[in-house]
Amino acid sequence: MDSIEDLLRRLEQLNAVGAALSKERDINRLLESILVAAKTITHADGGTLYRVTEDRQALRFEIIKTDSLKIAMGGTSGKAIDFPNLPLHDDKGQPNDSLVAAYAAIHAQTVNIADAYTEPNFDFSGTRQFDARTGYRSQSFLAVPMKDHEGDVIGVLQLINAKRKLSGGVVSFSSADQSLAESLASQAAIAITNRNLMSQLEALFESFINLINLAIDEKSHYTGGHCQRVPALTMMLAEAVNAHSEGPLAAFSMDDRDRYELKIAGLLHDCGKVTTPVHVVDKASKLQTLFDRIDLIDTRFEVVKRDEEISTLRAQLALRDQKDAAAEAKLLAQCRESIDALDADRAFLRHVNQGAESMKDADLQRVRDIGQQHIWRNVNGLESELLTTDEVENLTIRGGTLTSNEREVINNHIVATIKMLEQLPWPKHLKNVPEYAGGHHERMDGKGYPKGLTREQMSVQARVMGIADIFEALTARDRPYKQGMKLSQAMGIMHKFRTGGHIDPDLFDIFVKEGVYLRYAHQFLDPWQIDSVNPQAWE
Repeated sequence: MDSIEDLLRRLEQLNAVGAALSKERDINRLLESILVAAKTITHADGGTLYRVTEDRQALRFEIIKTDSLKIAMGGTSGKAIDFPNLPLHDDKGQPNDSLVAAYAAIHAQTVNIADAYTEPNFDFSGTRQFDARTGYRSQSFLAVPMKDHEGDVIGVLQLINAKRKLSGGVVSFSSADQSLAESLASQAAIAITNRNLMSQLEALFESFINLINLAIDEKSHYTGGHCQRVPALTMMLAEAVNAHSEGPLAAFSMDDRDRYELKIAGLLHDCGKVTTPVHVVDKASKLQTLFDRIDLIDTRFEVVKRDEEISTLRAQLALRDQKDAAAEAKLLAQCRESIDALDADRAFLRHVNQGAESMKDADLQRVRDIGQQHIWRNVNGLESELLTTDEVENLTIRGGTLTSNEREVINNHIVATIKMLEQLPWPKHLKNVPEYAGGHHERMDGKGYPKGLTREQMSVQARVMGIADIFEALTARDRPYKQGMKLSQAMGIMHKFRTGGHIDPDLFDIFVKEGVYLRYAHQFLDPWQIDSVNPQAWE
């Protein structure tokens, strides 16, 4: 008979366990905590936790522990359980009532057995074989079904060999043991169900995020990979900072909830791109909209060349009566010279349209001159300048392929991202997602966008994401307007950003020191991009 003091102590243990179970997020640690708590409260030497399989046809081994034999399998032990599942029905579909755990699951009833070797109603042949191999003596059994809030059995908690506190001798599980184990099983079932529901909700939420990224990917195949690589690099750098125990960022730490929050922010950091016009996102050349308008200019050049040839032929015909071969030859040479000049100007425009290199002032003026000096006759017979004002504006972009207005459209994606994310009713453990995701275009010196935040106004996570976003953009090999950089070139630019107040210098130092850039490169870059990086060359 248990004393009142012992019962009170075990009830206190039960309450403490219930509180601890409600906080555990990792399902393996949760299951292990349940079994360990049940063994402790009932003074059991061993135990097994089973879960009903998804098809509800069997019990699956999850955790096995036997203290006296030093057996620990499943859970956090790192040792997998290779035992076959326990079927709940036989080949004819009849209930498998011969096994204790199966009986408890099928009938949702607790089974308390004093001695397995004298029990006539269950098959303990497997237990006897185990005992023969190990020298163990399985005696008392307590199998408790775990039922969820709807009354469905989701698992079985089976305990073996209750022991006296003082002598250590094996005894039967008392009625108090059974009541405590049933109470724990009830709490455990609720904790498991809640964890499963949370996992399902998180999976559903992440699926919606993936749908958004899929929409961005389908809209622009050039940015879909970016939405996956930036979160990966963000987590790599964040983990490196978390592991760093020295320096200015030594106080930074993350638990599982912090990691999940940052992961979600990374996945959503560019969700506002669903609002960005695809012809701006994918603008591979300066004149591209829904198509590359350089072809229209090519057509105008051909018209001008045709008109030049026609004019020359007419002049030659006018000289035929005079039979002036020298004059005709001169006209033909002038025509050829004009056409060669037109071809040179056309080749020049095609080259600058690619936006692959920065344009000099002389090149900018040459574009304007070409647009004004060449006149072509359109389909209505009207003479017009070769280039429209809009075409001149695009072709005189000094670097890249975007005009100032188009760059504002691109930059607005972060404003859209923040607006979208701030509309969501984030739970407490995800409340920082808008700030993390919305800050990756800010700069440490306050010259970023959209809010012009300084380093002191930003979280470490947002600063981490800023580095990840820039480095991914520099090395990305799937952009329509450029080839991915080699590591040495990208890291040289990143160092300039460090010294120029663009990115966090302390985070960049860890990025370099811990080799985060190299781990990312081996996972995501082409082999030809991975060259030697020499930090001394930056000084």
